Amino acid sequence: MTWEIALVILVVIIMLYFLIREISRPEFVIFCALAFLLLTGILSPTDALRGFSNEGMLTVAFLFIVAGAVQQSGLIGQIVMKSLGSGKNTRKALVRMMFPVSALSGFLNNTPIVVLFTPIIRKWCRDNNISPSKFLLPLSYATIFGGTITLIGTSTNLLVHGMMIEQGMKGFSMFQLGMVGIPACIAGLVYMGTIGYRLLPSRKTSEESFSESTREYLSEALVLKDSPIIGKTVEEAGLRHLEGLYLIEIIRNGHRIAPVQTDRTLWEGDRLIFTGLVSTIVDLQRIKGLKIETGIELKLDDLHNGNAFLVEAVVSHQSSIINQTVKESSFRGKYGAGVIAVHRNQERINSKVGDILFKPGDTLLLLAGKQFMKRWLNSGDFYLISPVPQPERTDPKKGTLSIIVLLIMVILATFEILSMFKAAVLAVITLFITKAITFEAAKKHIHFNVLIMIASAIGIGIAIDKTGTAAWIATSFIHITKSLGVVGMLACVYLITTFFTEIITNNAAAVLMFPISQAIALQTGADPTAFFVTITIAASASFATPIGYQTNLIVYGPGGYRFSDYLKVGIPLNLLYMFITVTTVAFLWL
Repeated sequence: MTWEIALVILVVIIMLYFLIREISRPEFVIFCALAFLLLTGILSPTDALRGFSNEGMLTVAFLFIVAGAVQQSGLIGQIVMKSLGSGKNTRKALVRMMFPVSALSGFLNNTPIVVLFTPIIRKWCRDNNISPSKFLLPLSYATIFGGTITLIGTSTNLLVHGMMIEQGMKGFSMFQLGMVGIPACIAGLVYMGTIGYRLLPSRKTSEESFSESTREYLSEALVLKDSPIIGKTVEEAGLRHLEGLYLIEIIRNGHRIAPVQTDRTLWEGDRLIFTGLVSTIVDLQRIKGLKIETGIELKLDDLHNGNAFLVEAVVSHQSSIINQTVKESSFRGKYGAGVIAVHRNQERINSKVGDILFKPGDTLLLLAGKQFMKRWLNSGDFYLISPVPQPERTDPKKGTLSIIVLLIMVILATFEILSMFKAAVLAVITLFITKAITFEAAKKHIHFNVLIMIASAIGIGIAIDKTGTAAWIATSFIHITKSLGVVGMLACVYLITTFFTEIITNNAAAVLMFPISQAIALQTGADPTAFFVTITIAASASFATPIGYQTNLIVYGPGGYRFSDYLKVGIPLNLLYMFITVTTVAFLWL
């Protein structure tokens, strides 16, 4: 062992320690390790920076933009909401939810999918009196299943693909990983619909587990003259399966119609009473011919040009508007804000917004001007005034265009008309030219922390390879496992990779194992593709801990999970994925 090998191993061990203990952010830890190897002369500046020009890393960056454009369409949420159904059969609803999510995650980034669906599924669970712990962990797992189907399913796939190209190899084709990923995904869905479902806890989360954004508001929308939904039924107008919204009542000529049947025809002047989340209430403006009354000159469109913003205000016990309606309190003139919706704890309000008598503790969703916060923040009329995150503007036409661009990109890469990198570049250029996404919006969708982590990790992988560390570890590994044969070595590589994934990050695990698995393949004479596919699947298949994969962590709090829940459900799933991966890879490549 040379001093260079010893130093690289020491740096990697310290890096792993910092990652496991979560002393700092993963991208910062890995970047510091790269910088140390550069400063000590282990890496030249050229080698240290190779990761920042790596084709796989840059492809990930462009795909963030493509996924962001598709996400803005709002079409994805509608697909999953329809798939959930009524909730009468929980197990069937679980499988119906997981199937489309797995399919979507094969082409879109996993994290925004889970972020988008977590509040929607949680609300659906509450409405159907189902514990969200039965659905949220499967949501995360479904995105992991789908991520192993295609080249663009996860950043890990593209990272290994990019490193293969760096080594002068061809890299993965679009669906090459799917030869292992599809059988594994099907097995995972079957497992979650049977054994996994039984192992999932049926645990009600505490009220604190629900973020403020899940408050159910009551709001009112007016059917305008010449609206395209006039004469249509509620079902035909698309008002029955709205994402996170429920039409509870229609007020027509002063008469209330409730409950609202799906075959009820809509008339001009109908006032539609909805309950829903903050973001979905605001999304009502997307429906042509519907108008949310704000009562002031500001309109919801002003949210997007900076002239207005949403705030939540809690009515205090000494407020001057208690037991008064919006009109009686002269709310518009007094506060310069319009009441869009009202939420009342543990009580469903059966009234249109304008007729609601304010009570202490009511939370008002307001459309206000720029000076509202300054003027009324310390007012005795409200206990709390807080800004609401601005909802993203959605455009179904641009969303459809984004999906078409995504499909064309996949076709170009699948039939190798263009490389994955070039297809992604072309897709992004097309989205910019057609204004399906703006430069400002694109920047918001790029996860720069992921890109820095990938680029830095590639540099560390180069150091492991160039110093002979990978060859030294491979020789030791082969000496210990030679009695197991190549298939046994493959299983050991899978176990080591998945162990690293569960305690650090998927990308770091893949980069650490890439040069080692390549050296093992060269020394045993095996096809290196077998080992590269194995580490790619193993690095993505993180089921046993909440820290191994970002989506597992996202659902940890909202689902009310404990660390032991992940171990109980995830370890059998990890073993299932290992068995399918090793046997399939051995059959196809060894």
